[in-house]
Amino acid sequence: MWVVLKYKNNELNFLKGDLKKKLGQQPKIYQPKIKLQRLIKNKIKFLERNLLEDYIFCYHEKFCDKKFILFLNNLRGLKYFLKNCHINQNEIINFIKSCKKNENNDGYIKQEFFNFENFTKGIFIEGPFTNLIFNVIQKQSKRLKALIGNVKITIRNDSSFLYRPV
Repeated sequence: MWVVLKYKNNELNFLKGDLKKKLGQQPKIYQPKIKLQRLIKNKIKFLERNLLEDYIFCYHEKFCDKKFILFLNNLRGLKYFLKNCHINQNEIINFIKSCKKNENNDGYIKQEFFNFENFTKGIFIEGPFTNLIFNVIQKQSKRLKALIGNVKITIRNDSSFLYRPV
């Protein structure tokens, strides 16, 4: 069964080690990531960010037992287990499949993951327009026409700019 864990910053390795000790083997862990490009001191730097910040997906057969999850609540590095994961297994599995389907060869989430059908405003999360909000003028099959202030831009779906709806 898949569960969702919230972990403490900089203590993920401790959590993984403790899970391995308690479960007897390493559970399957999935943590979707995005690769961002930032301009820092006039140099382009690539940063790796977790898509879900401090949440991870974890799979093991023993997670079906609610008492066993209560037993694991005091692991080092763990803030808490999300409740009712057993009810939402289909949604969790579909989300993980969607993430994996939209990963590039390096394992990072591509822009296609963030493409939504109906949105009128968006914000850039990567590229030269980072943190700028844009208005959608026209959405076509392979590109998006947008307006930033008074400037019209066209963004191809296969471009390296990441954006999401606001």
